[in-house]
Amino acid sequence: MHDQRFDTYCGLYCGACGLLLKTKKGERMEDDLKCGGCKSHLLSRYCEKCDIRDCARSREIEFCFLCDEYPCSKLFDFKEDTDPHHSVILKNLEDLQRVGLKTWLREQKVRWKCENCGRSFGWYDGTCDNCGEELFDCRKEERCLN
Repeated sequence: MHDQRFDTYCGLYCGACGLLLKTKKGERMEDDLKCGGCKSHLLSRYCEKCDIRDCARSREIEFCFLCDEYPCSKLFDFKEDTDPHHSVILKNLEDLQRVGLKTWLREQKVRWKCENCGRSFGWYDGTCDNCGEELFDCRKEERCLN
């Protein structure tokens, strides 16, 4: 299995990405859709051409909050685009800076597990595919942030 990293430069939690969850389960997919997270060596076609990733790597920083220009227009544009799972990046970066990577990853792992059965779920899963429990997906989370 390829290495997997669930933290990102911009503050997304890759552990709730549908592609990464399928890769982790070993489900058959096209090779350019498999992903191990944006800090891994296995990038999906959606993640390999990311301006935020390229910027952070060129500056040799692990998280955008470590940049002198934080927060920048790249982050604001990404946060405000049409994908609800992007809406949390600034909050996540603040949390990461406050509690540290290890604690943040532990908190995210809990946040993206079904409270009823403990199965991991993705950003857009409205109900648990294991027990049928209604989930607090990224669309509901975005409404709470606004």
